[in-house]
Amino acid sequence: MAKIVAGVATSHVPAIGVAIDQGKTDDPYWKPLFAGFEPSRQWIADLKPDVAIVVYNDHATAFSMEVIPTFALGCAADYAPADEGWGARPVPVVKGHPELAWHIAQSVILDEFDLTIVNKMEVDHGLTVPLSLMFGQPDAWPCPVIPLAVNVVQYPPPTGNRCLNLGRAIRRAVQSFPRDLKVVVFGTGGMSHQLQAQRAGLINPEFDNRFLDLLVSDPEAAAAIPHVEYLREAGSEGIELVMWLVMRGALGGPVRQRHRHYHVPASNTAVGHLVLECERE
Repeated sequence: MAKIVAGVATSHVPAIGVAIDQGKTDDPYWKPLFAGFEPSRQWIADLKPDVAIVVYNDHATAFSMEVIPTFALGCAADYAPADEGWGARPVPVVKGHPELAWHIAQSVILDEFDLTIVNKMEVDHGLTVPLSLMFGQPDAWPCPVIPLAVNVVQYPPPTGNRCLNLGRAIRRAVQSFPRDLKVVVFGTGGMSHQLQAQRAGLINPEFDNRFLDLLVSDPEAAAAIPHVEYLREAGSEGIELVMWLVMRGALGGPVRQRHRHYHVPASNTAVGHLVLECERE
């Protein structure tokens, strides 16, 4: 059967993608950030996952105010990088895994989670920046990717508890897939940041590191954080952290923290990163 073996949590700051694309990763401003991902790139190269499920949020490229799915699962064969207003990133087309994606859709929907099934869409920095951080700049991404877009842009976003339980449903779905596959789940976005109004530039390291601790050792407590606390403590865009809970739910019970990295700032954003491995069942 297929198996979820590990999870990756990472911020997906668009300026990170720009730094990679423009060859600025060794600049003094950026070097400490990228250095924290070097162990993770080696880890995932050694692991060689067969599929990555990437939980991210669309930034008004695939979806708009006209259609706002709470959870949207990509079931297509490929996904082109989106032009977000300054041209598409010079990264490979993302290849999907329709067979596993459709299996997840069927299993999760029959598990009473309502998903929007997407058969055609472009993917923006929310998905491609995490791939670049973990896989570098290859000619082709080393494994197929299943995108799972979560609405954290237009109120109301899903609760942390709903996201944690969706991850658990995805775990059940993957385990029922009748092929031997090693699957890694990415939870992306965050950490604390606000992009507008009087608190623009807000960063809260205390909240961020407490969230990292909870994600590893007490995901139920992390899932109980209400929307207003994310807003108050982590800024208006801090709500993206609920997507990390989808990843954590997909890992099941106890996990091993393989790597942790936290860096401030990256374009007025706190960058957090975890590599978590599933305990043997």
